[in-house]
Amino acid sequence: MGRVFLVGAGPGDPELLTLKAARALRAADVILVDDLVDRACLAHARADAKVIAVGKRGGCKSTPQAFIQRLLVRCARKGKTVVRLKGGDPFVFGRGGEEAEFLRSRGIEVEVIPGLTAGTAVPAVLGIPVTDRRATHGVTFVTGHGVALDWEALVRGRTTLVIYMGLANLGKCLTGLLAAGMPAATPACLIEKGTRTDQRSRVATIGTLSGEGFVGPALVVVGDVVRHARASGVVEQQKVA
Repeated sequence: MGRVFLVGAGPGDPELLTLKAARALRAADVILVDDLVDRACLAHARADAKVIAVGKRGGCKSTPQAFIQRLLVRCARKGKTVVRLKGGDPFVFGRGGEEAEFLRSRGIEVEVIPGLTAGTAVPAVLGIPVTDRRATHGVTFVTGHGVALDWEALVRGRTTLVIYMGLANLGKCLTGLLAAGMPAATPACLIEKGTRTDQRSRVATIGTLSGEGFVGPALVVVGDVVRHARASGVVEQQKVA
């Protein structure tokens, strides 16, 4: 029986891959790689490793999750060392928990190798400290894709809000925050392809932020910590009082 590594590749920049992740890639016979993972990460893999693309992108044709899980089991039962290479961290909106449970229930050894999650790393490259104690007492991570959110509870929490996969439903998210009582002047930042060389961002407020011209993947940061955003790489920056 082989084993499976659930590996986080980080938010985009291949240099943010951890040393432990690189070691797992070197050991892998088979690598199942997500669409959002920079292919430069595969430079750590052996030349004879089999690489299988199992992409998942919002609004695009995606590999079914059930197929991915069956493939992991099939490869492990052939005695292979398998790496499931996922963007960000496998346990933060990455379905890593589902995969780990599925594999372990079938007697397959699983090791999780965490990766830098976009919710902290992407704002950081713009100079946004999501838990700056001068502006907030915490940070809340949510997904803007396919999940009904309790906007009133999020506004009452008064934490920095980080919305993963926030572009497709950006209008609904901002409307929800406004309807729940968040001031329209609250700073907000939209960041596309965070940490990559083609990263772009837009700084505004929840009352004025627009996703026009962005294609994703994108992250949205809401809260006073956005006032620290640097202008570097910003495609449009409105003055935040």
